[in-house]
Amino acid sequence: MTEPRRIAYQGEPGANSHQVCREHYPDLEAVPCASFEDVFAAVEGGAGVEPSADLAMIPIDNSIAGRVADIHHFLPDSGLHIVAEHFLRIRFQLLGIPGARLDQVRTVHSHVHALGQCRRFIREHDLNPVISGDTAGAAREILEAGDPTQGAISPPLAAEIYGLDVLAEDVEDEDHNTTRFVVLSRDLVEAAPGNGPVVTSFIFNVRNLPAALYKALGGFATNGVNMTKLESYMVGGWFTATQFLAEVDGHPSDPGVARALEELRFFTTDVKILGVYPADSFREDHA
Repeated sequence: MTEPRRIAYQGEPGANSHQVCREHYPDLEAVPCASFEDVFAAVEGGAGVEPSADLAMIPIDNSIAGRVADIHHFLPDSGLHIVAEHFLRIRFQLLGIPGARLDQVRTVHSHVHALGQCRRFIREHDLNPVISGDTAGAAREILEAGDPTQGAISPPLAAEIYGLDVLAEDVEDEDHNTTRFVVLSRDLVEAAPGNGPVVTSFIFNVRNLPAALYKALGGFATNGVNMTKLESYMVGGWFTATQFLAEVDGHPSDPGVARALEELRFFTTDVKILGVYPADSFREDHA
């Protein structure tokens, strides 16, 4: 694997994904992309695609909103591998143009999910929510509008990038609002066994038969393997849930995990390892 130089993320400069890139990969150039599809394409295509990137920073779960839409559909067929995970405590601020006051603000712009996570503040201040495509993009929009009655609910980094005033801090409803991000690479880089906690992510398909899932997962229970994620989703337009994304604590070379995966393969039509990577310390701190 060559030394990475660029990391792609979805959103405009100042988005939460951009913040995670700056915190954990400060030496890499962070490349904004308009959509998740563009992020995947930037890494999948390598140097032949513009923009191109060596890694991707992708949000996959949020403690309030649940799984991030579309990501679970892009991952299986992308050919990319999970090489790391990072957790970010989500903080939102109400931003205004320079010189604006909180009591002047009448409308507040942000992504629909961010507006939903700040309902209490919006209601208490009698603000009219306006949906934007992106939290950081909302900050740019109000700067361009130059109207003191317009505010944006955005991450702290957006205030720094766009030169906006912070009118209120931590306006989110829940103080446990946290997003988990995964880092994707074209190259499969597995964490070494026996060098600290490891997460193994994989997908599998089961036949739509009674007790098929129960039989497929039985090996993890009997071998004492802790499964931390199991999510189903539709494939090919069918309403029967036959594909699953799962994560377990441990390395595929660990005896218990190895036996459980072997048993899983016996009862499924396909098993694909998406990544074997170090567990972020956030897991242990919030166990």
